[in-house]
Amino acid sequence: MTLSESLRAKLTEIIGSDDVVLFMKGSRRMPQCGFSSTVVQILDGHLPKYTTVNVLSDPEIRDGIKQFSNWPTIPQLYVKGEFLGGCDIVREMQASGELAQKLAGVKGTAPAATGPATPPNVKVSDSAAKALKSALEAEGEGQEVHIEIGTGYEYGLYVGPRAPGDVEAKANGITLLFDAGSARRAEGLSIDFIVGEGDGGGFRLESPSEPPRVRQLSPADLKKMQERGDKFELFDVRTPRERATASITGARLLDEETLRHIEGLPKDTLLVFHCHHGGRSQAAAERFLAQGYHQVFNLKGGIDAWSLTVDPSVPRY
Repeated sequence: MTLSESLRAKLTEIIGSDDVVLFMKGSRRMPQCGFSSTVVQILDGHLPKYTTVNVLSDPEIRDGIKQFSNWPTIPQLYVKGEFLGGCDIVREMQASGELAQKLAGVKGTAPAATGPATPPNVKVSDSAAKALKSALEAEGEGQEVHIEIGTGYEYGLYVGPRAPGDVEAKANGITLLFDAGSARRAEGLSIDFIVGEGDGGGFRLESPSEPPRVRQLSPADLKKMQERGDKFELFDVRTPRERATASITGARLLDEETLRHIEGLPKDTLLVFHCHHGGRSQAAAERFLAQGYHQVFNLKGGIDAWSLTVDPSVPRY
């Protein structure tokens, strides 16, 4: 493909439209590849607002930007008209502090954190403390509990040796180690250990600073909500034909009438979405989360998982 002058002019205009422009797969709210998601998470730690261009929606731009920048992959990040690179380079620049320097002066850029991070206040439940102690005993001497919290509040928990610069916090008899960035995001963090719930349980980490996100709901937990008589709204985002084949009692088809119904609901209404396997309903849930609803759930595994684990009378297809 030869880059036409008109396409070159179009790309130049897009790049010049904002101080920070990210060509990516998907959108900032819904990245559609892991590399794009990583760059979004990094930028979100610096900026409240920037421009993203979904190359999946325009093959001409997708192919053209690769020629324009002489870079073969997506995502691609431009700052103040300068091409910085793709995911790996942005990650390296983030780690070295160079990205913060490049973003200096961009409107809304968060000031770089300076000085050592202070130990965060963390809560560890009794069940989590017991599970962590067992993990430490199994790993042997010299191993400690590490917590990682990404800029998009993705949580990681692992056992390993202490590293230089780790920030130490203590809670319920457990020593927790954080890198500096994670420590700054960990204030108020709660750590629990759930046994035998939904997808089998495990550690659950929650932070009061975490932005609203779509939460995954297991079929077993949805069944419990129904049995308790919990107040929630359940929506089916499949086609009418699929719904005629199999359905979950109480679910409403997400059609135009139902969309108007949702728009009239309070923003704190608990919304649950389901489809066949969970992909389409995740997208629908993200849409309503973006509209300000903050109790939004996606049925994990969709109606297929419901049939397999809760109600075998529902036909599989």
